[in-house]
Amino acid sequence: MLQLCKITDSLLISNSRSACNKELLTQEGVTFCINVSRQQPFPGLHHIRSLRVPVFDDPLEDLYKYFEQCNNAIEDTVRSGGKCLVYCKNGRSRSAAICTAYLMRHQNLTLKDAFESVKTARPGVEPNTGFWTQLQRYEEYLQTQHQLGHSSEKMISSK
Repeated sequence: MLQLCKITDSLLISNSRSACNKELLTQEGVTFCINVSRQQPFPGLHHIRSLRVPVFDDPLEDLYKYFEQCNNAIEDTVRSGGKCLVYCKNGRSRSAAICTAYLMRHQNLTLKDAFESVKTARPGVEPNTGFWTQLQRYEEYLQTQHQLGHSSEKMISSK
């Protein structure tokens, strides 16, 4: 079945077959695509901007290094009133990890809550063990950043 699964009003996830269905993309108003694969095609619509994250669905691949770049691209799309579609071959592992990382970063969700949101939108998602470990590392990183942010705010306000 061809479908784009809605995680938020501006963030969608799918497999590559659905992502390359021009009717679906136009219907949903997708303006930006993140293709989390080395080989899957792009939709080929001129009005849709795109980004490729060249990784295989392999636990040894480093997806972590792309989290911030993807998060910024998604957030820019959201802020400009667009819609972002994140996809990989089956829409299960790589794309789910990217969407989860985005929710953690820009909606301040825990890994558990962010993943639940993605799983609610697309029940079959299951990042591989390597990507899951990278998401856990990212959650720790975000918590540290958050604490640093709060401690510097306290220092400023206490002066």
